Amino acid sequence: MSTTPALKVLVVDDSNTIRRSAEIFLKQGGHEVLLADDGFDALSKINDYQPDLVFCDILMPRLDGYQTCAIIKRNIRFSNIPVVMLSSKDGVFDKARGRMVGSQEYLTKPFTKDQLLQAVQQFGANYTGAV
Repeated sequence: MSTTPALKVLVVDDSNTIRRSAEIFLKQGGHEVLLADDGFDALSKINDYQPDLVFCDILMPRLDGYQTCAIIKRNIRFSNIPVVMLSSKDGVFDKARGRMVGSQEYLTKPFTKDQLLQAVQQFGANYTGAV
């Protein structure tokens, strides 16, 4: 079993299937899971619940993942929350753009339980908590 302490993880994706898969994997890893279906919903949940880690889809209606990540990183209260981008595209440009807006990592969908929990372990261990 993982040595990562239980974390509060926000999963942002407009696909109900992806949200539910991530929720199951993360709960199996012992983590508390929050779900959001777009960037605006995510920003509201980040403000209300201050998650320890955010998994954020790139292609979403209204506010895409790049914009959502950039807003999180520009806010002093939330800038230290690690953001992992999720995308079905595995291009170098997409990864570079994710880094430019402040994401820590990039997972390609469909992801496995191990990939998701490994990202939680990697970034959750470095999380210092909200200001």
